[in-house]
Amino acid sequence: MPSKRANSTGLFISFEGIDGSGKSTQASMLADALRALGHSVLLTREPGGSPGAEDIRRLVLEGDPDRWSPETEILLFTAARRDHLEKTILPALARGDVVITDRFADSTRMYQGIRRGAGADLRALVDDLHARIIGVEPDLTILIDIDADTGHSRAVARAGLEQRFEDMGTALQARMREGFLALAHTHPRFAIIDGARDPATVAADVLATALAKLA
Repeated sequence: MPSKRANSTGLFISFEGIDGSGKSTQASMLADALRALGHSVLLTREPGGSPGAEDIRRLVLEGDPDRWSPETEILLFTAARRDHLEKTILPALARGDVVITDRFADSTRMYQGIRRGAGADLRALVDDLHARIIGVEPDLTILIDIDADTGHSRAVARAGLEQRFEDMGTALQARMREGFLALAHTHPRFAIIDGARDPATVAADVLATALAKLA
C-alpha cells in the first residue's frame, strides 16, 4: 500500500544526476547551509538510509555489473526504498524536518528502467511498483547536470567497492543524462543546475532553489 504524507509539515528534497555529477557533495553542502540557517535537516541516501536498506545497498552496488537482471534490481531497489521511507523519511517529515536524499526513485527509473535496451517496458514496471509500494515523490528534485565524459572520468577516479554502474561505461552515463533531462522537462518538481562549475557556485544556486521552495 502506498505511503501517505498526511500531517507532514516537512520538505522532501532529492538530488539526482549521473555518476560523478557532484550531487552527493551538493546534497551535503545544502544540508550544512540549511542547518546554519536554523532548519532541522536529515541528510540520507539511496539505496540505503535505513539498516535494512543499507543491507540491500551492499547487494546491488558491489560485484559484477551483470550480477543482477534489471528486473531483479528494480525489485531490490523498491524494497530498499520502502524500508527507507518507512523507517527514515516519513518519520522525519512528520517531525517537520527538511529531508535531503542523495537519489530516490528517479535513479531507478533511469538506471534500471532504460538500460540494456529494455526501453519503456521496464520504465513502466518501475512506475507501477512505485505507485503501488512507495506512493511518494519529492517536493523538489535537484538535478545536477554534467556531461557524460566528465562525470564518468570523475566516477572512475574515485574507485571503490561500489563501482557496478560506473563500470558500465560512458555510453550508459550519456543515456542516463539524456533520460534525466527528459524526465526533468516533464515534471515541474525538477530544478536543473549546471554542475560543470566550481562547487561553491553550484552550491549557491542549489541553496537559492531550496530556499525558494521553503518560502
